Amino acid sequence: MNTKTEQVLIVGAGPVGLVAAASLADAGIAVTILERSDALPQDLRASTFHPPTLDMLDRFGVSETLVARGLVCPNWQFRDRNEGIVAHFDLSLLKGETNHPYRLQCEQWKLTEAMRARLEESGGVEMIYGVTGQSVTQDDEGVTLVYTDADGAEHDIAGRYLIACDGAHSNMRKSLDIEFEGLTIPEIFLSMSTHFDFAEAIPDLAPIAYLTDPEEWAVLLRTPSLWRVLLPTDPSMSEEEIKSPALMEKRLQKLCAKDGAYDVAHATAYRVHQRVAKEYVKGRVFLAGDSAHLNNPLGGMGMNGGIHDAINLIDKLVPVWRGEASADTLGRYERQRRQVCIDTVQEQSMRNRKMMAENDPAARQAYHDELRAIAADPVRHKDYLMRSSMLQSLKDLENVA
Repeated sequence: MNTKTEQVLIVGAGPVGLVAAASLADAGIAVTILERSDALPQDLRASTFHPPTLDMLDRFGVSETLVARGLVCPNWQFRDRNEGIVAHFDLSLLKGETNHPYRLQCEQWKLTEAMRARLEESGGVEMIYGVTGQSVTQDDEGVTLVYTDADGAEHDIAGRYLIACDGAHSNMRKSLDIEFEGLTIPEIFLSMSTHFDFAEAIPDLAPIAYLTDPEEWAVLLRTPSLWRVLLPTDPSMSEEEIKSPALMEKRLQKLCAKDGAYDVAHATAYRVHQRVAKEYVKGRVFLAGDSAHLNNPLGGMGMNGGIHDAINLIDKLVPVWRGEASADTLGRYERQRRQVCIDTVQEQSMRNRKMMAENDPAARQAYHDELRAIAADPVRHKDYLMRSSMLQSLKDLENVA
């Protein structure tokens, strides 16, 4: 048994866990991170960084690195698959509200890589790889985490607090019997990545485009090296059927006809959930990121919301650790971040999905007319960007006691 207790335990070394660890280490608090794999998969999961997230990452000196390795997107748009541009949004209107008035398209693994390198250089954080957190217990003095190694052997480690950043299937959340309220979206999402440059084939295409359509909505996202295409898919189909090269080719050609076949560098099909943990705080254990909330990717708020969780939590935990604030103040983390998740992140992503898939002609027209009116009015345009870029949600936290 590890009897070292003057530390914070973090389960999960993704972006959320690493941001939390770096924040604690910078405050002089010892941290141990436990992570299943020391490999760094260079996959194409989250790729959108919103302005306030980059503002938060400035404190670690990694935003410039991400910008250098990413694609700065000063605008984005809603389009109709047949009619073209519906509304074009200009993020330069956010100047003065943020140091980064743009979206950054940059693969999530690049942030993980940069944060790992920073932690290795600065020290103060112990990394234990090849282990899986199984359960957590606690008392008035601290927590004890039980974990298993690659051989299945069981171990335990103690700390004063634990932050669960162990993802959608969080063992920490389950061991504390915290309900994960919500639903599973009916359709399966198919994500395909290709080197084909859609901007050369589709007039005035922004690097981030949401395409509404009553039969098959789509999202086009440009990354530094590829274009990503997101399409809804019949859930009755098997993964093998969904990812059939012939069917993917047919769907891509329907989206944008071109000479010759598409090269699909990567494809994945996945179920999408809209869920929020009923509790973010349980004694000395805190949920953050996907262990606390899941939402559909239409708006790019998942990873960003998780990073916002980490910063909010650590800004409250540090004063408590130092004896400068009561432990009762940690409950405000749950009240603030859970409310933001429900009122802003979940609401926005569900509204985007509903609008993009709307098949009633009158309702579709009303959605489009509203978007055009918003984009044409500078005040409403900026207000819309404040909300869709997650800046307003941070301002709203001030009103949550």
